[in-house]
Amino acid sequence: MKISADFNGQTVISTFEMTPGTCADVLEALTDAYDTVIRLQPGFISGAIHVNDAQTRICTYSRWTDRRDFQAMLRTPEMRVRNRAIAALCARFEPVMYEVTSVF
Repeated sequence: MKISADFNGQTVISTFEMTPGTCADVLEALTDAYDTVIRLQPGFISGAIHVNDAQTRICTYSRWTDRRDFQAMLRTPEMRVRNRAIAALCARFEPVMYEVTSVF
Protein backbone atom coordinates (compact mmCIF):
# COMPACT_ATOMS: atom_id res chain seq x y z
CA MET A 1 0.00 0.00 0.00
CA LYS A 2 1.51 3.30 -1.07
CA ILE A 3 0.27 6.51 0.56
CA SER A 4 0.69 9.65 -1.51
CA ALA A 5 -0.62 13.21 -1.39
CA ASP A 6 -1.62 13.06 -5.06
CA PHE A 7 -4.11 10.21 -4.44
CA ASN A 8 -7.46 11.25 -5.93
CA GLY A 9 -9.61 8.63 -4.22
CA GLN A 10 -11.09 8.39 -0.75
CA THR A 11 -9.13 7.46 2.37
CA VAL A 12 -11.14 6.14 5.33
CA ILE A 13 -9.75 5.70 8.83
CA SER A 14 -12.07 3.94 11.26
CA THR A 15 -11.40 3.68 14.99
CA PHE A 16 -12.86 1.11 17.34
CA GLU A 17 -12.57 1.29 21.13
CA MET A 18 -13.06 -1.83 23.22
CA THR A 19 -11.84 -3.69 26.28
CA PRO A 20 -8.86 -6.03 26.01
CA GLY A 21 -11.31 -8.88 26.57
CA THR A 22 -13.21 -8.16 23.35
CA CYS A 23 -10.27 -7.07 21.16
CA ALA A 24 -9.74 -10.53 19.66
CA ASP A 25 -13.44 -10.80 18.81
CA VAL A 26 -13.49 -7.38 17.12
CA LEU A 27 -10.27 -8.16 15.26
CA GLU A 28 -11.68 -11.48 14.05
CA ALA A 29 -14.91 -9.82 12.89
CA LEU A 30 -13.04 -7.04 11.06
CA THR A 31 -10.57 -9.45 9.45
CA ASP A 32 -13.42 -11.64 8.22
CA ALA A 33 -15.34 -8.61 6.91
CA TYR A 34 -12.32 -7.37 4.95
CA ASP A 35 -11.45 -10.83 3.67
CA THR A 36 -14.92 -11.96 2.57
CA VAL A 37 -16.86 -8.76 1.84
CA ILE A 38 -15.08 -5.39 1.89
CA ARG A 39 -12.10 -6.18 -0.37
CA LEU A 40 -14.48 -7.56 -3.01
CA GLN A 41 -16.59 -4.39 -3.21
CA PRO A 42 -16.42 -2.12 -6.27
CA GLY A 43 -13.94 0.70 -5.76
CA PHE A 44 -11.95 -0.95 -2.95
CA ILE A 45 -8.22 -0.41 -3.47
CA SER A 46 -6.51 -1.55 -0.25
CA GLY A 47 -6.85 -1.73 3.49
CA ALA A 48 -5.01 -2.43 6.72
CA ILE A 49 -5.96 -3.23 10.30
CA HIS A 50 -3.92 -1.93 13.26
CA VAL A 51 -4.22 -2.93 16.94
CA ASN A 52 -2.67 -0.95 19.80
CA ASP A 53 -0.48 -2.82 22.26
CA ALA A 54 -3.00 -2.44 25.11
CA GLN A 55 -5.65 -4.10 22.91
CA THR A 56 -8.13 -1.32 23.65
CA ARG A 57 -8.19 0.23 20.18
CA ILE A 58 -8.27 -0.98 16.62
CA CYS A 59 -7.82 1.29 13.63
CA THR A 60 -8.58 0.38 10.04
CA TYR A 61 -7.18 2.27 7.08
CA SER A 62 -8.76 1.79 3.68
CA ARG A 63 -8.52 3.41 0.28
CA TRP A 64 -11.36 3.63 -2.20
CA THR A 65 -11.66 4.87 -5.76
CA ASP A 66 -14.48 7.19 -4.69
CA ARG A 67 -16.30 8.03 -1.44
CA ARG A 68 -19.54 6.75 -2.99
CA ASP A 69 -17.96 3.28 -3.25
CA PHE A 70 -17.23 3.27 0.48
CA GLN A 71 -20.73 4.54 1.27
CA ALA A 72 -22.31 1.90 -0.98
CA MET A 73 -20.34 -0.84 0.82
CA LEU A 74 -21.67 0.38 4.17
CA ARG A 75 -25.24 0.17 2.84
CA THR A 76 -25.04 -3.44 1.67
CA PRO A 77 -27.29 -5.72 3.74
CA GLU A 78 -24.35 -7.91 4.79
CA MET A 79 -22.24 -4.99 6.04
CA ARG A 80 -25.20 -3.47 7.88
CA VAL A 81 -25.55 -6.71 9.85
CA ARG A 82 -21.79 -7.03 10.37
CA ASN A 83 -21.39 -3.41 11.50
CA ARG A 84 -24.18 -3.77 14.06
CA ALA A 85 -22.45 -6.87 15.48
CA ILE A 86 -19.06 -5.13 15.56
CA ALA A 87 -20.56 -2.01 17.17
CA ALA A 88 -22.10 -4.19 19.90
CA LEU A 89 -18.58 -5.35 20.86
CA CYS A 90 -17.18 -1.81 21.01
CA ALA A 91 -17.54 1.11 23.37
CA ARG A 92 -17.20 3.36 20.32
CA PHE A 93 -16.87 2.93 16.54
CA GLU A 94 -16.21 5.81 14.17
CA PRO A 95 -15.42 5.76 10.42
CA VAL A 96 -14.06 9.09 9.12
CA MET A 97 -13.24 10.08 5.53
CA TYR A 98 -9.92 11.85 5.06
CA GLU A 99 -7.84 13.48 2.34
CA VAL A 100 -4.09 12.85 2.34
CA THR A 101 -2.38 16.24 2.42
CA SER A 102 1.27 15.37 3.09
CA VAL A 103 3.52 12.31 3.19
CA PHE A 104 6.96 12.32 4.82
